[in-house]
Amino acid sequence: MGLLCSFCVCLQKKLKAANSAGADKADDEDVSTDIFFELNTLQIATNFFSEANKLGNGGFGPVYKGLMPNGQQVAVKKLSIDSRQGVKQFSNEVKLLLRIQHRNLVILLGCCVEGPEKMLVYEYLPNRSLDYFIFDKKKSRSLDWTTRFHIITGIVKGLLYLHEEAPSRIIHRDIKASNILLDEKLNPKISDFGLARLFPGEDTHLNTFRIAGTHGYMAPEYAIHGYLSVKSDIFSFGILVLEIVSGRKNHDVQLGGQQIDLLGYAWLLYQEGKILELVDQSLTKYNVDEAAMCIQLGLLCCQASVTDRPDMNTTHLMLSSDSFTLPKPGKPGIHGRAPRRTTTSTSGFTKTNTSTQSGVTKASTSNSLMEDYSRNSISVSSFDEGR
Repeated sequence: MGLLCSFCVCLQKKLKAANSAGADKADDEDVSTDIFFELNTLQIATNFFSEANKLGNGGFGPVYKGLMPNGQQVAVKKLSIDSRQGVKQFSNEVKLLLRIQHRNLVILLGCCVEGPEKMLVYEYLPNRSLDYFIFDKKKSRSLDWTTRFHIITGIVKGLLYLHEEAPSRIIHRDIKASNILLDEKLNPKISDFGLARLFPGEDTHLNTFRIAGTHGYMAPEYAIHGYLSVKSDIFSFGILVLEIVSGRKNHDVQLGGQQIDLLGYAWLLYQEGKILELVDQSLTKYNVDEAAMCIQLGLLCCQASVTDRPDMNTTHLMLSSDSFTLPKPGKPGIHGRAPRRTTTSTSGFTKTNTSTQSGVTKASTSNSLMEDYSRNSISVSSFDEGR
């Protein structure tokens, strides 16, 4: 509590200093200090956080739709009182989102800290999150191939900004379908930076025993060894691309045999020269070349070898250049699945929650965990709270 309040006070001082330093600039370039919302304002906007205004639940806490006095719609994300690591995530998300601006990143409008209440206030995106559409057989039909390809390229641009163009390199750590929000024109926006890590200076990676993220999307070197780099996001993005193209989750127990695991099934089809069999059957029309390219790109991003995965600059070039020839992908990496996993559907803030604390149990059988393609060589005991 004291840490967060001190953070907010420091944040206010920094913004005021920024205004003073830029006093000689034009009015439209002034830095706004009005990012702190009063609790009473948000209570009225959300009808006192009524169930009718509730968009859903996440590891962070409930999310509510609100209508501000000026007519603006917002999404209010509350920190659960009993969330053990929520304060750190809260501070992290505020600090990061106040520093970054991009059309493919969700916009943070402000925050509220009063008594035990801690909230983040975002722009409201009416089309919810990507998983709300892509994993529903009926709703997925509204996402034609052009729209899906547009969503993929938009996510690439957002990640390229975070990895290469932001003031400091940022690794999201939780890229997944439920953290991609869609605006009124179905433009994608990366959301939920509570687990993001900032890499100041020239640092490119770190080793940590504090593992956080969502099973099925986590890079093996990070999930098993705690090796975190931009290539961790690349792996998650690769899984997400395969999901967007196929219209199915990365692990679906309803699909038997080899199809149960999306990455393994995509690799098998690629080896057999049947890559287009992965394309969502609800797509009656699609660009064959683009679909094949996206599947191959997904496999390239999910390679076991970290150095062989393309960075976001290369990925963007692959998608935007007609003359770029994609290399052949190598073996995909291991990606673990949680023994306990629950998914709560929300409006724009769907969360996949994994039983969490800290630490990771290493595989019992592996001399080369990064190169062996095995679904049985990872055993995860617990992960950071909130996802």
